[in-house]
Amino acid sequence: MSRTSTHPAPLYHRHLQPRIAEALADTPVVLLSGPRQAGKTTLVRQFVGQARRYLTLDDAATLLSARQDPTGLVRSLDTVVIDEVQRAPELLLAIKQAVDEDRRPGRFLLTRSANLMTLPKVADSLAGRMETLALLPLAACEIHGGNCRWLEALFAGEPPRVQPLAGRAHLGPALVRQVLCGGYPEALSRDSARRRAAWARQYVDALIQRDVREMASVEKLDTLPRLLRALAQMAGQICNLAQLAGQVGLDAKTAGKYVALFEQLFLLRRVAPWSTNRLARIVKSPKVQFLDAGLLASLIGLTEEKVAQDRGPFGPVLESYVYGEILKQASWSEGDYSVFMYRDKDQVEVDFVIEDRTGGVLGVEVKAAATVRLADFSGLKKLASLAGQDFRGGVVLYDGTETLPIGPKLWALPLSSLWLS
Repeated sequence: MSRTSTHPAPLYHRHLQPRIAEALADTPVVLLSGPRQAGKTTLVRQFVGQARRYLTLDDAATLLSARQDPTGLVRSLDTVVIDEVQRAPELLLAIKQAVDEDRRPGRFLLTRSANLMTLPKVADSLAGRMETLALLPLAACEIHGGNCRWLEALFAGEPPRVQPLAGRAHLGPALVRQVLCGGYPEALSRDSARRRAAWARQYVDALIQRDVREMASVEKLDTLPRLLRALAQMAGQICNLAQLAGQVGLDAKTAGKYVALFEQLFLLRRVAPWSTNRLARIVKSPKVQFLDAGLLASLIGLTEEKVAQDRGPFGPVLESYVYGEILKQASWSEGDYSVFMYRDKDQVEVDFVIEDRTGGVLGVEVKAAATVRLADFSGLKKLASLAGQDFRGGVVLYDGTETLPIGPKLWALPLSSLWLS
């Protein structure tokens, strides 16, 4: 009988840590946002010391104080970490008042597990006083010790290369296993796929039963798990809310509201289409992508055994995995990157279009196959013609080990280049 115990998660180096320190050096309030169990508490505790206290609103007594007397609580603090601040949004106005009286940098380091900016008055209350950073679950390069500069390398026109011997250890079944594990530290500490799936189910159930209840009035709470599973089946596809709503017995408006809740809980995102004024035949509906491939795999019941029998369902999960990796690396990169998708009415598409602050455009196609065909580059070639001089390059990520030039600014790259280069 195999062991299925849980081991303490190792302390990974998080590449966002220097960005937090940098922000604390010149900004009064720094907000670290991200899903529960992504490692926010572990990370912000590294900034706690003699001069900086730590409070969590998951503690009942602290939460009561924050809700009943937010001004009094904030006045009793000098520099502090406040964990899960979304549980008492009343604190934000008290923090604004304190910062207006004393604008020393680094006074408040906050974390949130739901999108505070959707709450009334919060966006305005700390405008110009707060910097927000996002911490998602572990990136593969954080797990494997890569340099985590994939985006910068490609925008600089320097496609990353992987040592063939190292790359071969991440092919085929090993790649599938890594993708299905996802990036949550607690899930990664589980010994077996069965135990990781059990954790994922309980995690999603807890979000719906606890956080959704606190965030919004949901009339049909029992429909949320069905809606989430329906969204999981649509991962990587154009989001048709009317069709989706009909599948679970909701109207389109209510379904849209609930999808927004899932976005606020960092479970998924609707990826908007990329466009320029030169595009006339673009599909304007967004795609659905999940932020963690492990949770997505759990929701659709995908296992290594099922992938071995039929690799088809693995493609959308791999696409969400790559999406998450791009977002994670963008969160700490020097560049300012936005991620879109492209699809026109002729069904020509590119999985991800990444745009930097200068308007430079990079296209990324994701393939679960071990071989690359010329047809795999058709969408990237269309993107290159549309972007013109702003086109920085196009890559097809595949289950191989070699970095191969295919044409001007076009490359085939190993999927493992995301974390080994």
